[in-house]
Amino acid sequence: MKGTLRYHLHLLLPPTERGNGVVGNSRVLSRGRGAMGKKGERGAKDKAAALEEEARNAARRAEHGEEEYQCTGILEQDFLELCTRAGFQEIPKVTLRPHPNSFAVQEEPDPLAEREGPYIIAQIQCKYAFFRPTIQVDLEHEDPKTTKEIFIRNWKIEDKMLGIFAKCLPALSHLQSIRLWKVGLTDVTFLSLLSIVPTCSTLKTLAVEGNPMRERVFHKLIAEETNLAHISLRNNEIDDEAALLIGQALSSLKGSNKNLASINLSYNHITDVGAGYIADGLRLNRSLLSLSLAHNQIKDEGALKLAEVLGPFALTHMEVVERRRLLLEKEAQERCRLPQRHAELKNERPSSHMSSIALDKLQTAKTTKAITKKKEKEKEKEKELPKKDDKGQASAATAAPATPAAQSKKEDSKQAKKAAPPAEPKAARGKGAKSGTKDKRAQVIEVEVIEPTEMVNPLLEPAEHRDGQVFLPGNRVLIYLNLIRNQITEKGLQAFLVALEQQSVRLAPGGKGPMGLLRLSLAKNNYPVDSKTYARIQELMWTRDPVPRSGTAARVAEEEMGAA
Repeated sequence: MKGTLRYHLHLLLPPTERGNGVVGNSRVLSRGRGAMGKKGERGAKDKAAALEEEARNAARRAEHGEEEYQCTGILEQDFLELCTRAGFQEIPKVTLRPHPNSFAVQEEPDPLAEREGPYIIAQIQCKYAFFRPTIQVDLEHEDPKTTKEIFIRNWKIEDKMLGIFAKCLPALSHLQSIRLWKVGLTDVTFLSLLSIVPTCSTLKTLAVEGNPMRERVFHKLIAEETNLAHISLRNNEIDDEAALLIGQALSSLKGSNKNLASINLSYNHITDVGAGYIADGLRLNRSLLSLSLAHNQIKDEGALKLAEVLGPFALTHMEVVERRRLLLEKEAQERCRLPQRHAELKNERPSSHMSSIALDKLQTAKTTKAITKKKEKEKEKEKELPKKDDKGQASAATAAPATPAAQSKKEDSKQAKKAAPPAEPKAARGKGAKSGTKDKRAQVIEVEVIEPTEMVNPLLEPAEHRDGQVFLPGNRVLIYLNLIRNQITEKGLQAFLVALEQQSVRLAPGGKGPMGLLRLSLAKNNYPVDSKTYARIQELMWTRDPVPRSGTAARVAEEEMGAA
């Protein structure tokens, strides 16, 4: 037995180190320990050498007086320059993301060329190039400055690399989405990524997938101050405790997230308890439109809690107290606004009074002009009468009174001119006063349009009082809920059916306001195939789904959404 063991150990050694067939176990173990020690020492030396190289580069730049690099907004150029300055030995390439719909026309392979060495090497390099670290980008236009999406997958991002991203990503003025898949984020590097997000002003979508972490820090992406509208946290091993923090970030009595529109929590470890925490977050959240909890471990109890939020639900004691406090604050604000409104009306009255006086003066000026014109016409008629009676005498008779008539005409015209010029600026003032009142009215109208768009606290929504409890209408802002491939039975389906019927009954007249769920995905759960409840839910959703599907198309669409 010992001989066979030694023989096998002998075969593990390289040919140059094999003896006469007898190898001691102590020799093999000592060689293994020596190899492990050398490997650890080599890694420590490499790390120390990298740090020394980085410090040497920084000192060299300081000696030569090189200024800090200013990013141009071209990711490929900025990333390469910053990595070179930081002393990276291997720099990932920035490439355009290949799209599955854009297939290149492939030529027929040449059998003679396939046998040649360069062709084989090229094929091997092409196959293994997929596993090399790359940064794939999508451009909004052909301009390299219009990077709108960044895809990084299957290579570990160190804190040093995140420092490079912190410099070049804020310069991308068109960046909308960052998608990270299995990039080995730790608790420390995740916080570094979290500090980069606010610096990207146009960033709206962030996907951190396949990155389970010990500390439950994903809820920090849903803070009130973040501008992210879409977050995907698939396949991160999120459990019920992490779901509690996410639900509290969605909404609480202190505040709620007002920017997040969709969140994907599929392929995690959320049970009924975690689903209850998410449902609590939906009670007072009025911004989330899409929620995916597919491929989790949610059963009927979790389904009941989610369905309860969609219909009218009773407020807790703490929520009732907060509602009363908010109502008192609102009443106090309205009382403060009343004196201000009276003061504004008083300020508006003198302006309208002055405008009416100006109009009266303008009207009197017009009447004086009309009177002077009438007098001139009457005098001209009096001149024409003596001409008809005696033409010879008219020439002599009119010579004498010509001077007083002309003088009176001049005096009348002078008086009209004196009266007219001051009336014109007054008329202009009157018009100005009118325009001023119009501007004030326009301002009031603008304020009335802006006020309803402000997000009102859900606790101030119209409530019903029955059986000694206060009921809110429920969350009618959520329009898509995905629960594919969980463990929901017929009992959970009935709860969702009741919630949907209540939403359809309580629709606002004229179709105004939120309508409630428009799509509910419940396929691949633990209910019978011929479930009447599920068929009824499908009928209700058919009339509400903006993109209705039928037959196999509906099933394929649901499965695709569940996998998304």
